[in-house]
Formats: sequence, structure tokens, C-alpha cells
Amino acid sequence: MKKTPLLNAALSEVIASLGHGDLLVIADAGLPIPPETPRIDLALTQGVPSFIETLLVVLQEMQVERAVVAQETREKSPQILKMIQSAFPEVNVQFISHDQLKEMTHQARAVVRTGEFTPYANIILSAGVVF
Repeated sequence: MKKTPLLNAALSEVIASLGHGDLLVIADAGLPIPPETPRIDLALTQGVPSFIETLLVVLQEMQVERAVVAQETREKSPQILKMIQSAFPEVNVQFISHDQLKEMTHQARAVVRTGEFTPYANIILSAGVVF
């Protein structure tokens, strides 16, 4: 059995397969996912698992060099933005429009769907390297 906190096999496999610059999306329950992008659906019910719970576990497995968030998050979900910024004290967080974020999901290796019902609780993580 793994010693790290991430137990979901599909998510663990995707993270292990990421190369430098590859994208992984962590999404709320409502973000549209392109049909060609693999979906890792963790959603059980409203709020389970939450966006931030999922993000914090992923960050224990994944080296992140950059994060992308919708600029609408600042106004519509400032509490989510505050949690994101505290999770990334040394990572550059880039802001783009929500429409641009949805377009970027086409380039992602996978989208992780959570049970989050907070608007704009989505993030795109760009894989870094550990050396």
C-alpha cells in the first residue's frame, strides 16, 4: 500500500506520468470537460470531496511550477482564491478569463472533477520538475 496520502489509482497514475509543463486540472462539479480529455471523477455528492481537499492532496504528490485560475474567482469566490494562494506561497498564480481557462482544459492530460459547488473553484496546474 502507498505511503503517500493519494489513494485514487487513476489520479496517482496521471500524476506519475506527467512531464515538465504538462497540465492537470482540478475542477468544481460544473466545469465542462472536453470529450477528448480524460476525466477522473471524484465527485460523490455536493461538497464531497471539496476543491481545496483535492488540491492539497494533489500537491503532496505533484511538483507544480505554475497555476492558472480564472480572474472571475477574485470577485465571485474570494475565499477559494485565498485558499489557493495559501497553498502556493512560492508558485506563480496566473489569472486568465474563465473562457480561456475552459479552452485550456483541451490541452490538459486530465481533469479531476470534485464535488465542489462553489463557482469558479477551478485550477490548472503545470507540472514542474524536482531537479
